[in-house]
Amino acid sequence: MAPRYRNPQTEADAIVGGGLSTRVLEPSPPAVHSGPWFADDPVAVGNSDQATERVVTPTSAGDLRWADLASADETVAAFCQPRWLANYRSLLSVPDHYPVRRDDLHRLAYGVVSNARKEANGKFGLRWTMGGFGTPFFGDDTQVRVEGRLLVIQQGSRVDSRPITTLRDAAEFLGVEATSDQAEHDTVALGDLDRPLTVDEELVAFIGDWFGMATAALEELRCTPGAPDPSRVQLWPGHFDIAVEIGDAQSERITRATYGASTGDAAHPEPYLYVGPWGPVDPGDPFWNDTAFTGASLPFAALAGDPHPCGVALGFYRQAFSRLIGG
Repeated sequence: MAPRYRNPQTEADAIVGGGLSTRVLEPSPPAVHSGPWFADDPVAVGNSDQATERVVTPTSAGDLRWADLASADETVAAFCQPRWLANYRSLLSVPDHYPVRRDDLHRLAYGVVSNARKEANGKFGLRWTMGGFGTPFFGDDTQVRVEGRLLVIQQGSRVDSRPITTLRDAAEFLGVEATSDQAEHDTVALGDLDRPLTVDEELVAFIGDWFGMATAALEELRCTPGAPDPSRVQLWPGHFDIAVEIGDAQSERITRATYGASTGDAAHPEPYLYVGPWGPVDPGDPFWNDTAFTGASLPFAALAGDPHPCGVALGFYRQAFSRLIGG
C-alpha cells in the first residue's frame, strides 16, 4: 500500500468530532520554526485553540483520557491501539537475527533520516511515528519517516516514497549526504554506503511498536506533578533510543536522570528500558542493577507478553523517579 498524507492531529480531531480538542503522541504539522526544540509538544494542553473545549490526551494532563473514550466506543478503541493512545496491547516478538537488522535501521536513522531535519534547523532529534519513526515537521511542513520497507517524504500535501535499499540511495532520495558527526553513545559505523540494508516490514513494525509503547509511558512520566524541568521525549538517532530527561542537575543533590527505551546495544542484544542518573546512586540498592552503566535497566523479556506493557514501563520509571526525586 502506498504511503498516504498524514496529519495525526487532524486524524484525531476527526475521530472524536466537535466539542473536544485532542492531543496525540506523534508529530503533526505545522512545522515549528522557533527554539529551543523546533518541534511541537504533542501532549501540551495549554495551547487549545478553543479554551472552552475539553482536551483529550493520552496522558493524565488533560480533561479526558483517550482511554475514557476508547472504553465506550469500539471505533475509538480501534483508532487508539496502533497509535498507542489507549487500548494497549502486547508487544510484537523480537525478530530473528535482530542485532544485525537493528544496526542497519540504526544506520539509516542517524546517517540519513536525521540529516534531512538537521540541514533545515540544526536539530537531529527524531520521534516515533505510527508503525515506525521519523522527523518532527520542519521547513515547509516537511516530514521524513520510515514506514515498513519505505522511506517516505511528506512535503505539504505531497507524499513520495522509495524502497529502502542502501544508505547511498536513501540519501540521494532525500537530497542529503549519508554521514554523521553526532557524537552519541553507541553509534554504529555507516560502513559501505552501497551495501544492501536488511530492513523489512517485520523489523520496522517491531521497532515502531517498541518506540510507540515507550513514548506513551515517557509522556505520562513527563506529566508527573512536580517533575522538575522535563525535556521533550525524543528519539536520539546516535544511540537509537527514545528518552526524556527529568530532574535537577544544578543542586547539590543531583536528581536529574535520563529515562529511556533502547533498541539494544553491545551489552544488551535485545531492547531494554533504562534509567541513567546524572549523579551518584546508592550502591547498596539492588534497583540500580545494570553492569554496563551506572543506573537501572529492565530487559525486553520483562515486558514481552504483558497485555499492558506501558504500565510495566511506567512502573519501572516511577520506581527510579521516587528514588531520585521522591513523591
